[in-house]
Amino acid sequence: MRHPLPAAATAVLLAGVMLLTGCGSNETDTDTDTDAEDGAMGFTNPVYEDNFPDPFVLEADGQWYAYATQNTFGTFPILRSDDLVTWSVVGNGMPELAPWASVGRHWAPEVVQIEDQYLAYYTAKDRESTKQCIGIAVSDSPEGPFVDEAAEPFICQSEDGGSIDASPFIDADGTPYLLWKNDGNNIGTTSWIYIQELSEDGLSLVGDGPTQLITHDQAWEGDLVEGPFLWLRDGQYYLFYSANGYGSPEYGVSYAVADDVLGPYRKPMDGPMLSTNDVAAGPGHGMVVESAGSTWYVHHAWPPDAVGDPVPGRQMWLTPLTWTDDGAPVLAEPATEIDVRPGGQ
Repeated sequence: MRHPLPAAATAVLLAGVMLLTGCGSNETDTDTDTDAEDGAMGFTNPVYEDNFPDPFVLEADGQWYAYATQNTFGTFPILRSDDLVTWSVVGNGMPELAPWASVGRHWAPEVVQIEDQYLAYYTAKDRESTKQCIGIAVSDSPEGPFVDEAAEPFICQSEDGGSIDASPFIDADGTPYLLWKNDGNNIGTTSWIYIQELSEDGLSLVGDGPTQLITHDQAWEGDLVEGPFLWLRDGQYYLFYSANGYGSPEYGVSYAVADDVLGPYRKPMDGPMLSTNDVAAGPGHGMVVESAGSTWYVHHAWPPDAVGDPVPGRQMWLTPLTWTDDGAPVLAEPATEIDVRPGGQ
C-alpha cells in the first residue's frame, strides 16, 4: 500500500492524499465527538484525522500506542491513547536510521513486546539493493527510541521485488512468528504473504526458510496482497490482509483461515469484507484488537471526495469486528458515527 500509484488512481489523488511524508498538521490532540468526550456512548471516525498510514496499535503500560508509516512528525510516528479513540502525539520513535537504510520510505512498523524489550519490525529502503526491505529496531519503552544497529536488513528478497509489511504473531504456545510480503508488484511479478518462525527473542529467523501462505488469485485483489495480520480464535488462524492498489478505491480487506499456523489457508470469500463506501475510500492495512470484550479492526482510509482538496491523507479508523456462530469474521461497513466506544465505555 505504499507502491507507485496505478495510472487509474492518479486522478483520485491529485492533491497528494497518499503522500507518505504527510499532509496533516502537527497538532498533539485529535478532534472527537464532544458527547463521547463527556463519557456518552459512541465516537466519531476517523479517530485520528491527520496522515497516519498503515496503523498498528499496541497495549503497553496501561496505555495504547499507535505506530504508522513515515509522516509529518517523523520516520517512525507514535501516538498514545487511553481509550483507542482520543490520541496525542508522542513523536518520532526512531530518530536515528539504521546503517543499512536510506532516508525516507520508512513504512508500516509493527511492535511486539518479548521479555523486557519492544521489537519493531519495519520497512525501509536498503542502500545496497535500493529495494524496500525489513529491519528490526529495539527499545526498552513502547515510546522509543527504537534502535537498529544492523549493517544489513533482517529480510530482503531483492530478487522478488523486496520485502515489506512485517507483522509479528505470538502463537498460543508462545512461539513467535513473522509474516511479511514480497514486493512483487514493484517489479511486475507475483506477491505472496510469507510466514517464518522466529527465535525466542524475536531477533532471528528459525528453520530452513519461509512458507508461502496466500497470493492474489481473486479478481478483486489486482496484482498484490499485503498488510498481513494473523489472529487466533477458537483454534482457527485468521489471516486478515489487504489487496489491490493502496491509492485505488478498489483497495480493501479480506481474510483467509487455516487450522494450523503454517496453513494451508483458504479464502472463504470471493470479494473484500471491507471496501470503499460513501464515507471512506481505500480502507485497509489494518489489524485486530480487543478492548474489554469488544473487537475492532484498526485501519486507514481516505476521504472519498478528496480530489483537489488539501486533505490530511490516510486517516486512522476503528471499525467493529464481530463473529458469526460458525466462526466467520464480519467487518461492519465503514461509518463515521459508531454507537459504542471500545470497551463499551
